[in-house]
Amino acid sequence: MLQNIRDNSQGWIAKTIIGVIIALLALTGFDAIFNATSNRQDAAKVNGEEITLDQLSQAADMQRRQLMQQLGKDFDASQLDDKLLREAALKGLIERKLLLQGAKSSGFAFSQPALDQLILQTPEFQVDGKFNSDRFDQVIRQMNYTRLQFRQMLEQEMLVGQLRAGLAGSGFVTDEEVRAFARLEKQTRDFATLTFKADPKAVQVSDEEIQAYYDEHKGQFMSPEQVVLEYVELKKEAFFGQVEVSEDDLKAQYDKEIGNLSEQRDAAHILIEVNDQQTAEQAKAKIDEIKQRLDKGEDFAALAKELSQDPGSAANGGDLGFAGRGVYEPAFEDALYALKKDEVSAPVTTPYGLHLIKLLAIQAPEVPSFDSLKEKMVRELKTQQVEQRFVEATKELEDSAFEASDLAQPAQELNLKVQTSAPFGREGGEGLAANRQVLQASFSPEVLEDGGNSGAIELDPDTVVVLRAKEHRKPQQLELASVSDSIRQHLTQEKASEAVKAKADELLASLREGKTPATQAPQGQTWNVVEAATRSQEGVDPALLQTLFRMGKPESADKPTFSSLKLSNGDYVVIRLNGVSQPEDALSEQDKAMYARFLASRSGQQDFAAYRRQLEAEAKVERF
Repeated sequence: MLQNIRDNSQGWIAKTIIGVIIALLALTGFDAIFNATSNRQDAAKVNGEEITLDQLSQAADMQRRQLMQQLGKDFDASQLDDKLLREAALKGLIERKLLLQGAKSSGFAFSQPALDQLILQTPEFQVDGKFNSDRFDQVIRQMNYTRLQFRQMLEQEMLVGQLRAGLAGSGFVTDEEVRAFARLEKQTRDFATLTFKADPKAVQVSDEEIQAYYDEHKGQFMSPEQVVLEYVELKKEAFFGQVEVSEDDLKAQYDKEIGNLSEQRDAAHILIEVNDQQTAEQAKAKIDEIKQRLDKGEDFAALAKELSQDPGSAANGGDLGFAGRGVYEPAFEDALYALKKDEVSAPVTTPYGLHLIKLLAIQAPEVPSFDSLKEKMVRELKTQQVEQRFVEATKELEDSAFEASDLAQPAQELNLKVQTSAPFGREGGEGLAANRQVLQASFSPEVLEDGGNSGAIELDPDTVVVLRAKEHRKPQQLELASVSDSIRQHLTQEKASEAVKAKADELLASLREGKTPATQAPQGQTWNVVEAATRSQEGVDPALLQTLFRMGKPESADKPTFSSLKLSNGDYVVIRLNGVSQPEDALSEQDKAMYARFLASRSGQQDFAAYRRQLEAEAKVERF
């Protein structure tokens, strides 16, 4: 075989193929190859700026966690469609990228000192009301961020927030718009209704009508397509009894635990910025002057309040609160950790400007005993081993299922039991059949048509299954006898509703033509009168209110307008609009301010939405 390939590669056929490839490369260019290679790690490009696959995966995971928190602990996370999550996450990342580009091009900025203050003052990062670096690390780890990534994300959020506030907050309305809206909002309507109740007992449905309906709608009366599965289930908890933790492992873990503890230092600073309005030389002169005043005995907190250009800490006398290593800029941190309590540093230069730093207090870490941490460490170390064993077993199960023609062999190799599901359709069911990934696999061509085993499907972080179709029940025509009752019920309701519609339409026409007096009702009925109804009137069907407030205003008190409406239960209502009351133009200052805020906010949000659409329309977005 290999020799034949070598021989043929020297022939005219091979040369022709190579010639075609060269021609194609000449036409399309090598750029296509290099672009394909370089874009493998990108999910999209927005005006030339990349959105990486890692960013997309992180955003999709974040979206999944947020949905699970909103939907509660009883929600089955497997019902979330990964493809839809990724599509929504990518859309959000593209929109975010466009807004960031818009914010930067509009000159919005958020300073690093302000970012530091925001982090230090965030309650989620505090313990006993003070910033705690361990707590900070714990929280951002749960969000899958490093410290640098979190700072970048937070800065971007603040920029987008500034842009949104700038646009949405610029919305305004005139006094006339406020008065017009108030007149509509406070408008009330006097009306009356007559209800024609659908009575299923008053109509008859013949067997012939049922037969005709069945023949005409046969496609609606099919048994559901169903599948019965065989599956094996691998659970993480089964491995906990198979792992052990040695004393050496525990000691090593303990050393690691206490090694991560770090002291916290409470720093105060005075910042003189270097910016467009102030050169480095001018800032140096100011910081040297402040240092001289401190050396003469002036109070650090008082000078910070008076002169520091960090708006986040100046009001607190420059106090930044307790923080550990890794929070501040390296130069700032080195100077801080070189100080003794109550000492003030020489001027320190960072990207934000020049600082004088004072060490207010030191908080030594509390070192827990080995025994107090032992139970926790045993659990964590066992969990690590179990995780590894679970991953290995999952791979082993998937490989074995791929090679096997059924599930008996994989089950025997991993000491698992082959189980059988109840029948279920494409809409799913209970238990295993409630999982979206299980549904997708069960009705996939590979499983349903080819009879193969599925890949490993994660039901939850602790459970994996592999399945195969044991039985495929295709849709079949249901016999008339099994559906005749439901057809009879449907036709009875339909005929009863049509009967009262005819009565309602007849009365409505007579009222509009003036043949029936406006206040006259059919025998045995009376008009139900409601006065001064608002748009949110309690006790009135919302659909009826919607129809009522769409009706034209009567010409006069003795010439009402009429309309009709079918209710969800099949009843028909005839509506008589007697009058419309407009509120007085005079508005209290409180109401006027409330309406103005609402309308301005709505206008601002519309402006922001229009700005977003403009960014999208003008952007060059490439999805890979």
